[in-house]
Amino acid sequence: MIHYQIQPIDPNAHLFAVSVSVPQAEAGQRFTLPAWLPGSYMIRDFARHLIGVRAQRPDGEPLALSQLDKQTWQLDHATGAVELHYQVYAWDLSVRGAHLDQTHGFFNGSSTFVAVVGQESNPVKVTLLAPQGPQHQNWRVATAMREAGAERYGFGDYQADNYDELIDHPVEMGEFTLATFEAGGVPHDLVLTGRHLADTDRICADLRKICEYQINLFGGQAPYDRYLFLTQVVGSGFGGLEHRASTALVCGRGDLPSANEPGISEGYRTFLSLCSHEYFHNWNVKRIKPAQFVPYDLSQESYTRQLWAYEGITSYYDDLLVYRSGCVDQATYLQMLAEGMTRVTRGVGRFKQSLRDSSFNAWTKFYKQDENAQNAIVSYYTKGALFALMLDLTLRLETQGRRSLDDLMRLLWERHGQTGIGTDEHTHQALVAELLDRDVSDLFAYLDNTDDLPLERLLAQVGVEMRMRAANGNGDKGGQGKPALKASLGARYRAEAFGVRIEAVAEGGNAHRAGLAAGDRLIAVDNLEVAGNLDTQLERYSEGSELAIHWFRRDELMSGTLELRPAPMDTVVLSTVEGANQALWL
Repeated sequence: MIHYQIQPIDPNAHLFAVSVSVPQAEAGQRFTLPAWLPGSYMIRDFARHLIGVRAQRPDGEPLALSQLDKQTWQLDHATGAVELHYQVYAWDLSVRGAHLDQTHGFFNGSSTFVAVVGQESNPVKVTLLAPQGPQHQNWRVATAMREAGAERYGFGDYQADNYDELIDHPVEMGEFTLATFEAGGVPHDLVLTGRHLADTDRICADLRKICEYQINLFGGQAPYDRYLFLTQVVGSGFGGLEHRASTALVCGRGDLPSANEPGISEGYRTFLSLCSHEYFHNWNVKRIKPAQFVPYDLSQESYTRQLWAYEGITSYYDDLLVYRSGCVDQATYLQMLAEGMTRVTRGVGRFKQSLRDSSFNAWTKFYKQDENAQNAIVSYYTKGALFALMLDLTLRLETQGRRSLDDLMRLLWERHGQTGIGTDEHTHQALVAELLDRDVSDLFAYLDNTDDLPLERLLAQVGVEMRMRAANGNGDKGGQGKPALKASLGARYRAEAFGVRIEAVAEGGNAHRAGLAAGDRLIAVDNLEVAGNLDTQLERYSEGSELAIHWFRRDELMSGTLELRPAPMDTVVLSTVEGANQALWL
């Protein structure tokens, strides 16, 4: 059994100490750290945070160790019992890596535990040690890893069947709020780290409804014995990453409801959708997964054209199941859906990149987006969700409600999730063809072309009207809203003490034609100082006005002319049609 040990040795310096004990090293034994972690498709180069990697015998005798590449080390001569020691610099406050300070510690195993090459299938013991000092005496541990002597939520020994399981159980340690609920006969724990005033009873009640709905959707049997929502509560933040029996989350403090807070805020509904999204991944990507991920190769990019199915379908269900479980009403769900649709329609990149290409290029184009992303790419999350909506509506309409996307997911679970057989690029199409009993190449052609999906027509058949309007300002996300602008800047911006900073410019828009670029600081329009209410300032002028503008690009003053052409009709509004039959879908 391979034995890992990890301890926070200097929270002020953000350092974990890690050791790996190998009972029987082979000749030329290698050790390697993943370059990325499942669910986050970008090379992270976690090994750059390793410090002082060295090898020794159990009695302390030093052993020669050579580094072969950025993430791999090899014993020069030794065999038998060996130990590897190193430190991990942990200052990444996200769901992906490791973070340590005086308040808490968090890590993913992929960023902290090197693999013993050739022995990844061996069972593993993990010893989690508390930091020294009385200021840490109340620290606890939260992880879905199985105890092997440690008490639940205590430091001590844990176990995993193999390396793959080891790195799929993130660990939170510190002083945290713990709340528990049961869903599908399985205990679920909500762990909140960070200052908050959250109403944990309300959150648990809502999460219980969402989790039970999903468990029942897939047959009523949860694929784990226990589940954790490990949540970092910060001033402002958002993120989630799925694991086999837990999820790591980051949310803003204001996103969580306080006691006696009425209604549901936008921040809280976003938090519930995030939880719903990561929880749905328990089936769709953790167990139903592309063949390219069976097994994972974490040393380099692992390309697949199927992320539209694993992130897109999941993104469709996340909001939908918050609605189906009763956490939001129908009008709120349609608002959420309209906002997602608007994110797609506002980017001309949807006409330049297909969903399959978006999936394949996740490693560079999606995960390394720049200020031109909306003009160059489409998200396999957001447009993938709309493709899933198209499939769901088509299944329901063509079968008069006898079939839906739920049936597709249950087939995937039965034939791939429960068998461990990965899906290929034709799996989803073949299953939809089976459900509809027809050739569905017309539907799946939308994965390879860049046409807009026929959602307006499909939604109309289930009693939902889709219409387009112009945005009503820089902060307009879509859906129902205030009256639209007559003209717009054609750029995203943020207010600064002097002027506004351009963040992204829409191709073909007014800002683009005027010569503005991301990073510019617009300071004057029509020889008047620009303030944070730029939208209101532009509304004073009639359509077709040509306004002198001045801006700084770096430290150089520039000038140009802003022609106020009509604001584009790029914002989606959804509403139900009175008397129509929404029951077929909603």
